[in-house]
Amino acid sequence: MTAMRRALEFLFTRALRSRLGVALVIAVLVFGVIGAARLASGPLDPTDGLSSRPSRPITTVDPKAGDDGVLATEAPPSPVTPVGARTPEQTADRFAAAWLGRPGMTAEEWHAGLRPLSTPTLTEKLAGAEPAGVPAEKVTGPSTMRAGTETFVEVLLPLDNGRLRLELVMADGGWLVDVLDWERQ
Repeated sequence: MTAMRRALEFLFTRALRSRLGVALVIAVLVFGVIGAARLASGPLDPTDGLSSRPSRPITTVDPKAGDDGVLATEAPPSPVTPVGARTPEQTADRFAAAWLGRPGMTAEEWHAGLRPLSTPTLTEKLAGAEPAGVPAEKVTGPSTMRAGTETFVEVLLPLDNGRLRLELVMADGGWLVDVLDWERQ
């Protein structure tokens, strides 16, 4: 009995009071809890979990909802112009002529010519611009229109040293320029 008593005494007075002893007890408890949980849960099913493949394709859209691709298979709708209003091409041509201006034109005259052909957003963006800052002098060819929807088009105008790209929207019963972009060539 003395050997047993010495072993228990050593265990409780020295081994369990050291860091190594405490770590050993915690490890035994953790592995005991994990082992008991595995025994209680039963055998694992290999078809469950993230590693198994689905039995059919995963769809994220309704297959009957139509074409959701980036490339449209049908032609975009033609822009709708109210009776008596300017067409998008006419508005773009007039805007380009007003944007190019004429020699000796003041900033107030230039802005007054652009205002009825542009949206309030574009008018605000052009507030600090000067006609002398326009990088081109004349239109060199016919405009090209790309319809986006019934109320949105993009018009490209070739200039003497670049290309003017205008985005027009249907607003207030007529076509107005909403975006102005000049590309040097």
